[in-house]
Amino acid sequence: MANITVSLPDGSERELPQGSTALDLAGSIGKRLAKAAVAATVDGAETDLTAPLPDGSVVSIITADTDDGRHVLRHSTSHVMAQAVTRLFPGAKFSIGPAIENGFYYDFELPGGKTFSDDDLASIEAEMRSIIAENQPFERIEMTMDEGADLFADQPYKVDLINRFREQASDAEDATEIQGGVVSAYRNSPEFVDMCVGPHVPSTGKLGHFKLQKVAGAYWRGNEKGPMLQRVYGTAWESKEALAQHLHQLEEAAKRDHRKLATELDLLSFPSELGGGLAVWHPKGAIVRKIMEDYSRLRHEQGDYEFVFTPHLANAKLFETSGHLDFYADGMYPPMEMDNGTYYMKPMNCPMHCLIFKSRQRSYRELPLRLFELGNVYRYERAGTLHGLLRIRGFTQDDSHIYVTKEQMADEVAGLLDFVLSVLRAFGFDDFTFNLSTKDPEKYVGTDEIWDEATEALRQALETHGLEYAVKDGDAAFYGPKIDIDVRDAIGRSWQLSTIQADFQLPERFDLEYVGADNNRHRPIMLHRALFGSIERFFGVLLEHYAGNFPTWLAPLQVRVLPVATAHEEYAQQVVDRLGQAGARVDMIGAGDALGKRIRSSKLEKIPYILVVGDDDVEHGTVGVNPRGGEVERGVDVGEFITRFTDEVAETTEQALTA
Repeated sequence: MANITVSLPDGSERELPQGSTALDLAGSIGKRLAKAAVAATVDGAETDLTAPLPDGSVVSIITADTDDGRHVLRHSTSHVMAQAVTRLFPGAKFSIGPAIENGFYYDFELPGGKTFSDDDLASIEAEMRSIIAENQPFERIEMTMDEGADLFADQPYKVDLINRFREQASDAEDATEIQGGVVSAYRNSPEFVDMCVGPHVPSTGKLGHFKLQKVAGAYWRGNEKGPMLQRVYGTAWESKEALAQHLHQLEEAAKRDHRKLATELDLLSFPSELGGGLAVWHPKGAIVRKIMEDYSRLRHEQGDYEFVFTPHLANAKLFETSGHLDFYADGMYPPMEMDNGTYYMKPMNCPMHCLIFKSRQRSYRELPLRLFELGNVYRYERAGTLHGLLRIRGFTQDDSHIYVTKEQMADEVAGLLDFVLSVLRAFGFDDFTFNLSTKDPEKYVGTDEIWDEATEALRQALETHGLEYAVKDGDAAFYGPKIDIDVRDAIGRSWQLSTIQADFQLPERFDLEYVGADNNRHRPIMLHRALFGSIERFFGVLLEHYAGNFPTWLAPLQVRVLPVATAHEEYAQQVVDRLGQAGARVDMIGAGDALGKRIRSSKLEKIPYILVVGDDDVEHGTVGVNPRGGEVERGVDVGEFITRFTDEVAETTEQALTA
């Protein structure tokens, strides 16, 4: 039998017998690789390990401990969950079950309108473990659409997918699961087959480290007029240790949930009377917000930005010119019909900043022109996507739009990267990842040449800084490519916060010009940039990052003074006054309740310093210092504590300004 030759990612070649699979290839490299393998990439396409390899192909092995490998594990586990549900609930209908970030889900319709209970989840888990123990092989099968419709005749949601493909519907599930008129499916026992593009692990025995988490409602295909299904969420990982670590992170995340902390610490709330996705800031939360905004204003003053203000709504013609009504209408609030035209609440500040640039003739000597606004914007997010401050309908962007010449763009983007990272470091983040988002071929304006030029400018800025980055194909806004900067928080979660976008389109659409040194008119390039992203989202991330324990310079209340008894209240007030004169945010709680109760209550408020004063302190001018997370000190001179406190705040503030 003739042999085949395949190439590995490092350029080396391997000779294998005809009919060899990627699993055979992995075994020829090493037993450990074969054990860790879950799928393969063959000539750029993900493929089952058990598929025969073509001669001359380029092959890489996907292992379970990679993002791609975990995706395969999770998708395979979702199939096992669907199989377990159909065993336990005969007549159950199943629809789609994709892998998602950190897990998977599957949507079901149970017979008789039954709903899942917590006990049912435990039973499903147990049945899944039985299926995994059976080590059932995943077998790929392909058929025509008619054959697929016959095979899934008792599964109406699968038939609906096939019929939608027949009608050339553009939904993503259709495009990925049914290709070229062929229905692909995977059978892992005589009793269970599921339509899927794959790949999957070779057998159910490769699975096992999973946990079912919750049940939620989900409309079929997101249509609120369609059937309501039950969505079962789960998570799956490559090892017992990885699963345990993730579950621990989820426990920590629940403790740090900014909505819970915001209520406990009296920072802000979401009154139902306002409507979904809208927050009111209470005094303590407003203090932190003011510090953030004041810091932002100061940094922008230092960075030679010019401050502007724009209205909250605008005529529809503005958003027709900018392109938002063509590409972003679904994310905008409905129009308001007025006697002089149609108006929209603004979803972005950029069109109005373009009007400021265009208000008079500009010279090349004015560029870069850096406009900055803490601008309120409004976006219609569906009710099911709202999530506290992290997904909200009304918010404030620390928004900048910078107009540059083509020659200035590379240096300006490089400077923006430094600026963004310094601000993020000032608030306690030091672990960053960078993503370069490129053109969506179905949703963009402008020429390919201009897009290529803009994308290359951002790429060069990242590479000049020596920053590693991932490319997100098709993830850019309609008007230009962008750099997204993600931060990793105290428990290892990644948050997308800051953005830098290069835009050749809006200057063209608004006919923006400047007079160059040659006395001719030229088109500027526009850079969009947000440091916090939005004040609200950044505050929510900060609150979870610190678990409510804001650093002293940022804490809404920095010091609380507690007199032991009523007789000590006058002295306690004197301490409060001295601290207030030194710039501290400080209060006093009188001796109406027992001291222990007041200390416990103050600690729950996560105040950095609790000062206790009694007889000895009154006599000697001292305080007892109970620092958050530190050891209690007795008899500390008031002046000494004030010096220590002010030095700490001054040092961290200076670090923030020079990060």
